[in-house]
Amino acid sequence: MSKISKLFKGSSSSGSSSSSSSKSKHHRSKGGPSPQEAIHRLRETEEMLTKKQEYLEKRIEQEVATAKKHGTKNKRAALQALKRKKRLEQQLTQIDGTLSTIEFQREALENSHTNTEVLKNMGFAAKAMKQVHENMDIDKIDDLMQDITEQQDVAREISEAISGPFGEQFDEDELLAELEELEQEDLEESMKSMGGLPSVPSSKLPSSRPSRATTKKRVEDDDDMRMLASWGT
Repeated sequence: MSKISKLFKGSSSSGSSSSSSSKSKHHRSKGGPSPQEAIHRLRETEEMLTKKQEYLEKRIEQEVATAKKHGTKNKRAALQALKRKKRLEQQLTQIDGTLSTIEFQREALENSHTNTEVLKNMGFAAKAMKQVHENMDIDKIDDLMQDITEQQDVAREISEAISGPFGEQFDEDELLAELEELEQEDLEESMKSMGGLPSVPSSKLPSSRPSRATTKKRVEDDDDMRMLASWGT
């Protein structure tokens, strides 16, 4: 906060000291990168991670093709391919989170740099209006810096959250179900290439069960035979 106070309270300096001070303000401080350098590096990191995303997506497609290729013929190889696919998907998810964090940090840094330039211009205006604004309101600057610090804390928490280790935990039943789906897709494609399932005959097949009328006629005949037998006795 002392640097900001010096920025707005240096109106009594001579012309030479004012010129040297103005030059020093536009250079980065000792031991730290300038905002432009930091923004440039963040953009390079975004490009690198984007390329890694594309690579992982291609690898995932390859592992899916490998799982389909082996299917039930080599279930062990198919399951291994699906496990590799799961690990690649986890890396892809982590990169997505990292990219979001980097983008947030870059935007925060750009905004901070813009705010710094605005404050510098406000300082020059304050010097020209010494009678009106002899001293800047430090409380407002404190509030602004506090907001920036809070946003940096949020970005740091996100970075720590996505950088945590991931254990290799796979549900065997889920992998088997996914393998079964792949096999079903291959079966459906094979049936389509063969012309589909054979058609069901439309004509009604003859029934082997005797009709109700026939059964009733047999019962009546049996009753007549029993009646005749009783008369004979």
